[in-house]
Amino acid sequence: MARRPTIKDIARRAGVSESAVSFALNGKPGVSEGTRARIRRVAEELGWRPNSAARALSGARSGAVGLVLARPAHTLGTESFFLRLVSGIQEVLSAAGTALLFQVVEDVGAECAVYRRWWAERRVDGVLVVDPRTRDPRPPLLSRLGLPAVVIGGGAGTPPDPWHPEDPAPPGAARPAGAAGTGAGEDAARGLAAVRADDARAMTEVLDHLHGLGHRRIVHVAGLPGLAHTARRVAALRAEARRLGLPPGQVRSVPTDYSDAEGAAATRRVLAEPQPPTALVYDNDVMAVAGSAVAAGLGIPVPGRLSIVAWDDSALCRVTHPPLTALVRDTAGFGRLAAEELLSVLAGAPPRVRESELPRLEPRGSTAPPPTAY
Repeated sequence: MARRPTIKDIARRAGVSESAVSFALNGKPGVSEGTRARIRRVAEELGWRPNSAARALSGARSGAVGLVLARPAHTLGTESFFLRLVSGIQEVLSAAGTALLFQVVEDVGAECAVYRRWWAERRVDGVLVVDPRTRDPRPPLLSRLGLPAVVIGGGAGTPPDPWHPEDPAPPGAARPAGAAGTGAGEDAARGLAAVRADDARAMTEVLDHLHGLGHRRIVHVAGLPGLAHTARRVAALRAEARRLGLPPGQVRSVPTDYSDAEGAAATRRVLAEPQPPTALVYDNDVMAVAGSAVAAGLGIPVPGRLSIVAWDDSALCRVTHPPLTALVRDTAGFGRLAAEELLSVLAGAPPRVRESELPRLEPRGSTAPPPTAY
C-alpha cells in the first residue's frame, strides 16, 4: 500500500526543518515568504494533505460538514428533491474546499446518536439538519453540544404536536405566524441558523387555484405526518378551506411515506369513495405521477374528471401526459443557501433565519374545471 507523504518528507526534499514546514503549511510566522512558497510547492508535488484526525485533535477545523437523513431508505431512490438539494449544497461546499459527510439512518434517535459521535470525534465542523419535526429533539441537542447547524426547512408558527389525519384540525392550526413552536425563530433563539420556505403560502396558492377552477372536493396526499412542513401544509389547507367557506370534510389530507407505492395506494382509496375528490394535491412529484397513472388505469381522465397538482416540479411532471401542474422552486438554490449560511456561521457570523424564494404555481394540462356532474 502506498505510503502517505509526511511533514518529514517535505522537510527533507525542501531542505528545511520540520518546524519550518509546520509554520509554512499552517500559515504561521517564522519563515520567509520565499521559503513558505517553496515548502508549499514541494507539498503539492508530493501530494501531501493535512491529516484530518490530527487536525481535530489539535483543535483545528476538520474541513467537513455533516448531513444525516432519517427517512425510509426505499423512498430516497425515487424522490428527486434530495438529489437536487444535495447538488446545491455540494456546489457551495466544493468551491470552499469543504467535504460533505453524508449518512442515512432509520430514525431521529439514530440521527441524534450520529451527532453525538461526530461531535465527540470532531468529525465535522457543523451540520445541515433537514426535515424539521413537530417535536424535534435535534435543535436542543445541537445547541447543548455547541455544534454549529443550519436547519433546512424550518418555519415560524409550526404546530407543536404531531398531526393525525383523523383530527378535525391539526394541533395549533389557528396559531398566528410567528407563534411559539418548532419554527426557524426558535432555532435562531437556540443559536442555530435556518433557511426556510413558506409552505403555508404555497399551499394557500394551490387551494385558491383549484377553488377558482370550481373544485370543492380536494384531497391533499401528504407526506410523513411527523414532519413540520407536513403539519404546516395541512394547517394552511384547512385554514384556507375554512376561509373559503368549504364544508368540513370536503378538503382533507391523508398521510403517506412519500413513495410512489403509498401515493398510488392513497389515490386508489380516495377515488373509490362514494363522492371522490375532483382534485388531488400531492406532496411530491413521484406520488403525483403515480396518482396520475392510477387514474388512467381506472379510466378517470385527467383533467376531465380529476385535476392533479404536484408540490415540487421536476422533469417527471413535465414529461407525464398531460403535463402536471406543479409548484416550481429552485431546490438546488435552497441547498446553496443553506450551505452558504453554514459556512458563514463557521466563519464567525451570527446565526440568521433566511427565506428562500416562494414557490410559484405553474398551471399545466393536469388542472381544469371539474365536470358539472361531479
